[in-house]
Amino acid sequence: MAAPLYNDILRLFHGRNENVHMKRVLIRCGWLVTLDPDIGDFKHGELLFSGNRIEAVGRNLGATADETIDAGDKIVMPGLVNAHMHTWETALRGIGAEWMTADYLRHMHLNLATRYRPEDNYLGNLIGALAQIDAGVTTLVDWCHNITGIELAERAVDGLVDSGIRAVFAHGTAKPPTAEGARPFTDIPHPRERIEALRKGRLAGDDGRVTLAMAILGPDWGSWEVVEHDIRMARELGLVSSSHTRRREDCVVPDGYRRMAEAGLLGPDHNLVHGTSYDAADLKLIVDHGASLTSTVLVELHHHIGDTQVAAFRAAGGLPSLGIDVEPFTTGQMFREMQAALLFARGKEIRNNALRGNSPLKTIPVRSREALEWTTINGAKAFGLDSRIGTLSPSKKADIVMLRADDVNMAPVYDPITSIVEIAGAGNVDTVIIDGITRKQNGKLTIADDVLRQRTEELKQSGARIMREGNYRVAGAPN
Repeated sequence: MAAPLYNDILRLFHGRNENVHMKRVLIRCGWLVTLDPDIGDFKHGELLFSGNRIEAVGRNLGATADETIDAGDKIVMPGLVNAHMHTWETALRGIGAEWMTADYLRHMHLNLATRYRPEDNYLGNLIGALAQIDAGVTTLVDWCHNITGIELAERAVDGLVDSGIRAVFAHGTAKPPTAEGARPFTDIPHPRERIEALRKGRLAGDDGRVTLAMAILGPDWGSWEVVEHDIRMARELGLVSSSHTRRREDCVVPDGYRRMAEAGLLGPDHNLVHGTSYDAADLKLIVDHGASLTSTVLVELHHHIGDTQVAAFRAAGGLPSLGIDVEPFTTGQMFREMQAALLFARGKEIRNNALRGNSPLKTIPVRSREALEWTTINGAKAFGLDSRIGTLSPSKKADIVMLRADDVNMAPVYDPITSIVEIAGAGNVDTVIIDGITRKQNGKLTIADDVLRQRTEELKQSGARIMREGNYRVAGAPN
């Protein structure tokens, strides 16, 4: 469990929101972007939510409310969905900015990850999730793959719960160095006792703010016997499974996804990440079986072999989703991830059309609205959350973000979609509401400054200890 003092402070500073959880709140918007095709977007629209659910969206609702928020100078939009992040690595931000893939595996999984204690997971997830909220993310898929025991998992979940974010805790397993004569991690099934402890315990339901998934090895990292075991166990427990992909020549089971499809193990309840070495046949297989694919464009452009697959997956009929992956490599800001994904997809489509003799194109090949959907409703769909989040629709959860449209880098706003996707950054996020509770207001997280400073300092100490114990020093860092 989290430290009692910290939980007491959280109750003091979030308590007033929790206690009035069922009040009706009316937001009067400068611009209202719902992303619901049946509702549309409005200038001077209104949104009414009651408790943690949206009640009505439109113009001139004529609604009575317990509280009215004047957002006439703001863009009101759905919260962003970060569909893939190893949040436990928050204390090691930036240390791998010049690593390649082999460096990441050597330094992180074979060394630094092995130094983690339960409290390190708590601090990484707490501060990492708070930073996501600060940058406009309301839902985080925490792909937690440094777990070697239940306490590491429990403290990681504690960090998510205490942050206030909506999260999918994707329980993963570590990739430690194999001791001489020991069984390699590639041959070890996902531990039933740990996943059942969570599924039958604190994460038993699918309606809570923090829910459960399985971050499995998959055929690129695990043996076929492990693949079968893990997928069947995930389905038995009613969980989405998610797996990393890598270069085909490095895969444990090179034809694993085809074998999964033939065995009935590839479907809408499976999420693949990266896929940068996939060809058109691979992508067609994924799309035909209803599985999802999440790209982490900034990291993939940094060091992955092959192209990021946003454009190709889209061309195959899939619905791309986006995530940050690892902050040791790059920023944790989803606005930058979305912008990079859009620019890459546009460039890819233009180059492909040129090769087909269709250049120059007469219209832009990928619209900004589509990129916003990658970062909202598509991420929700990938993890079975699209009936609850992803658009500002009546009956969905009140996960709402407000951007200051009058900021010096934003004004003037003509089209709110292009302003969100092409212009905005994390610094423009004024207000974040998650599950009907205000987690950021007037540009500041609703957590006591002294508590945030204390926990941030503890995160710094955690990272310093992990690197000291791992005898790792950032190349070029000043003494």
